Amino acid sequence: MLQGTSSHVGNSILVAALCRIFKEHGLRVAPFKAQNMALNSFVTRDGGEIGRAQAFQAEAAGIEPTVDMNPILLKPTSDMGSQVIIHGKVYGNMKAAEYHRFKKEAAQYVMESYRRLAQKHDVIVIEGAGSPAEINLRENDIANMGMAEMADASVILIGDIDRGGVFASLIGTMELLTLSE
Repeated sequence: MLQGTSSHVGNSILVAALCRIFKEHGLRVAPFKAQNMALNSFVTRDGGEIGRAQAFQAEAAGIEPTVDMNPILLKPTSDMGSQVIIHGKVYGNMKAAEYHRFKKEAAQYVMESYRRLAQKHDVIVIEGAGSPAEINLRENDIANMGMAEMADASVILIGDIDRGGVFASLIGTMELLTLSE
């Protein structure tokens, strides 16, 4: 699993690169991002919506994009709310606090998708969202360390040196993780 010290550190492109490398080594590989937030989406062949990055990653893996690659898509509707899309279909609109409480239920949808992908592929390259060090979001996390624990996945932490402060962000992230994480 790839996780970043923040958003926009290059996780999506690295997941695509790993998908291509594993594909070229003859492995059946699929990308997976439990929860993505984006205004724009990709529409799968069956009409479901997923993050555009997961569609790009599926292309790198040489497979057709499916809703299981991004089981939860959040499309912002305001500063404090989003349209929640589960398995490609609109589930409803939720305020941030409501969605935070909903994540326990959402974890079931995430694991359904992950298991379906794992049955069909040799390797699942998992992408986190934002930072695992967002301690205010740790409870019921389904995007970062919570997902890593559910999938029993090792984690590679990614930082962006171009913005400066990469060592501080890497060390700071590690310091904010719990021992089990």
